[in-house]
Amino acid sequence: MNTDSKRIAKPVTSCLLLALALLAGALVPSGAQAARLKDIAAIKGVRENILIGYGIVVGLKGTGDSSADVTGQSLGRLFNKLGLEVQGNTVKSKNAAAVIVTAKLPPFARVGNQIDVTVSSIGDATSLEGGVLLVTPLRAGDQNVYAVAQGALSIGGVADGTTKNFPTVGRVVSGATIEKDVDINFAGKKSFRLSLTNPDFTTAARVAALINGELGGKFASARDSGTIDVVVPFNYDGNSVELLATLENINVNVDSKAKVVLNERTGTIVMGSGVSILPVAISHGDLAIEVKDAGKGAKPLRVLELKSAPNVSDLVKALNALGVQPKDLTAIFQTLKQVGALQADVEIM
Repeated sequence: MNTDSKRIAKPVTSCLLLALALLAGALVPSGAQAARLKDIAAIKGVRENILIGYGIVVGLKGTGDSSADVTGQSLGRLFNKLGLEVQGNTVKSKNAAAVIVTAKLPPFARVGNQIDVTVSSIGDATSLEGGVLLVTPLRAGDQNVYAVAQGALSIGGVADGTTKNFPTVGRVVSGATIEKDVDINFAGKKSFRLSLTNPDFTTAARVAALINGELGGKFASARDSGTIDVVVPFNYDGNSVELLATLENINVNVDSKAKVVLNERTGTIVMGSGVSILPVAISHGDLAIEVKDAGKGAKPLRVLELKSAPNVSDLVKALNALGVQPKDLTAIFQTLKQVGALQADVEIM
């Protein structure tokens, strides 16, 4: 690598590599990092539900559907329900557009709560700007109506007043009112199932042990790498909310497999803890690195030597010293994995 190219590449790259080195240095010594149980696990049955509905947006400035039959039929049926008889049951108007309305129903939703909705055109409308969504029932997978949406659309914009690239998708903030409770007899539950976001046998065993220690008995058991079953102690009978409030704040040392994620499009590289490298020599373009056992062999010419099975922090520091660019890192880590020197899973995005 010539001096000029190193002088240009290093300032841009060194920031990235220095950040990676600091991250790796923070991760490697402890081997595991503490996280609250609520941040790494979910409770079975406590989740969002998807709602969907079909509606009509009106009030557009000639940017609606031009020839969509479904829009005309929908307007015709609407007018008939409102007492205006329409011949042929079809209406054509470029000031209206057929849309699909979607929303997420939060857990323990109650009648009267409001949620945001997303409105997406399904016809040939060019823009939903300035439109108003008419009353739209929103159904869940069981075909029951859980919310009703209506309101003025917002499609967003940028500082200079121009609209964004997708004017056919908009949102109605707090545009849906929940009409049906999601009934879960949560307080009366006798047991719970926790699901780890990233299944791992070591972490699951730690969670079960920590819960048992907190409750003072054998109340939790790990069924597999991602599932922990918890029996409600008699002193928490009928008060499961307090029990889970206690458990979800338990700090757990999260373990995971060593992994390196490479994004070739952006040059982003993220490396987890526990990554190590076996003795190996690397040559990539004008770069040369050799990983050797301590005390074995002399340092070759033009080769930066690392000893005693370096970790990610050591390797990143060495590559940083050579002014390595992200694209070089991607090729290097792929090759290290190919020859079996990199003790970690490699995922390429």
